[in-house]
Amino acid sequence: MTDQPYCVAALYQFTRFDDLEAVRAPLLAACEEAGTMGTLLVAHEGLNGTIAGSDAAIARVLEHVRSIPGCADIEVKFGRAAEMPFLRMKVRLKKEIVTMGVEGIDPTSMVGTYVDPQDWNALISDPDTIVIDTRNDYEVAIGTFEGAIDPKTPTFRDFPAWFRQQRGKLLGNTNKPKVAMFCTGGIRCEKSTAFLKAEGVEDVFHLKGGILKYLEEVPEEESMWRGECFVFDERVSVGHGLKQGDYALCRACRHPLTQEELSAPEYEDGVSCPHCHTDRTPEQRARSAERQKQARLARQRGEQHVGISQEEIRAQRKAEKLAAKEAARKAAAAQDHG
Repeated sequence: MTDQPYCVAALYQFTRFDDLEAVRAPLLAACEEAGTMGTLLVAHEGLNGTIAGSDAAIARVLEHVRSIPGCADIEVKFGRAAEMPFLRMKVRLKKEIVTMGVEGIDPTSMVGTYVDPQDWNALISDPDTIVIDTRNDYEVAIGTFEGAIDPKTPTFRDFPAWFRQQRGKLLGNTNKPKVAMFCTGGIRCEKSTAFLKAEGVEDVFHLKGGILKYLEEVPEEESMWRGECFVFDERVSVGHGLKQGDYALCRACRHPLTQEELSAPEYEDGVSCPHCHTDRTPEQRARSAERQKQARLARQRGEQHVGISQEEIRAQRKAEKLAAKEAARKAAAAQDHG
């Protein structure tokens, strides 16, 4: 596909790594030598991430990855992009390759039953099957499977508490119903199904390869997917056949935006959007505006500007949530004394 020269590879493997630096350093060297961009996470529980580059570059990196003990059969999903969807190459050490925050969950020893994309429609069409979308709320907002339950969780870390609170309502105080779960590429469901099994739920299933594999393999005319699938790179979203979707990205809060939202008065490129405009302080908007200005000047000079980092985004979201909680607390206190 000459109009989409970049290969995008999303990969993960749950396996045991004892010496993390012995995995990280050679992996980073292999990526830099091949010229790929993206982010890979290395933890004691395995490897996860997405990289992009030429077909030859991706092939070289995957050859190295498959030579790592425990990664010979690593799960990889491929897509295409017209432009490089990442700004730099990072290989980072983490406590978890996908953060759930529950101790003792090990997908290598206990996990749900894998369901191939071709068999997924039959499973979720069964009236005895409870279908749960395990992704974050802003991901679910732009697309999900027909009939799926949306937990409305801001992060995957919130999923265990949500399930424990909703368990009686979901299962009817029994472990017998079938529970089918899905996520973008399959990795979150490795943990969510392992978590449900650890909680005593017996019949747990998950979509093998995730939504991306389903959109790649299931013809659109047979699909039960509605909308687009959010992806964590510059493509923002993909549809059937993994074609790039219609959503843009707010550079301030990383929320996917429709074309209508891009035209809203609250939208300012790199500064705010209808989802974050009221949550951001004037100081935050000023910093974002300056960052956007520097990025524009860098482009004019033909240079690359890395923009806002994921660490900054996480810190920003945390600060905004804390500010919102404090405002709610003060409002409740004022009402109590009113």
